[in-house]
Amino acid sequence: MAGSDTITRAAPDTVKILIAGGFGVGKTTMVGSVSEITPLRTEERLTLASVDVDDLAGIEEKHATTVALDFGRITIGQDLVLYLFGTPGQQRFWFMWNDLALGALGAVVLLDVRRPETSFAAIDFFERRNIPFVVGVNGFYGDHPYPPDEIREALALPEHVQVLLCDARERESARDVLIALIDQLIEAATRANGSGRPASPGRPNPPGRLTPPDR
Repeated sequence: MAGSDTITRAAPDTVKILIAGGFGVGKTTMVGSVSEITPLRTEERLTLASVDVDDLAGIEEKHATTVALDFGRITIGQDLVLYLFGTPGQQRFWFMWNDLALGALGAVVLLDVRRPETSFAAIDFFERRNIPFVVGVNGFYGDHPYPPDEIREALALPEHVQVLLCDARERESARDVLIALIDQLIEAATRANGSGRPASPGRPNPPGRLTPPDR
């Protein structure tokens, strides 16, 4: 309209990011703490039927579990929106990872250093499919007993995979992990583009169908 002061802005890029890891590592907590919208959760209470199925060693206070996905959203700057999809951690729900991974540009693998083996399958899942990821070491009760380099060595991770100490309960901490992942994606896209200009990580072509983590 003539004389209007309205400024038309381009639609922001949208990027799909997975928040993955083992059972009880803090995926639902991270999505909920960082999301700017009320997160979608599909939690159900743990019952006696799961006593011989779910290993609660070290997380005895856990009373609910994600049975499908978590969903949240966060805007980074003015031109980038991240859609966050939290994966279910229990092995019997891993078949859902196929669909959740479609179109994802990258992932955060949360790790509980008290139970690192619970996130091995998630690391293997993304490594085998060349989906970029960072490892967020979730400090339960604010405790980080091991430095990132020691954790990297224990997990046999290559140097390009960032290992970041975080607290999934804290918005700024969770946001910093996501920003580190986005910076990694932009750097990789810029190298692939063959130019010095920063490349947008948004709007990928969906990959082919994926298989669940190895059992």
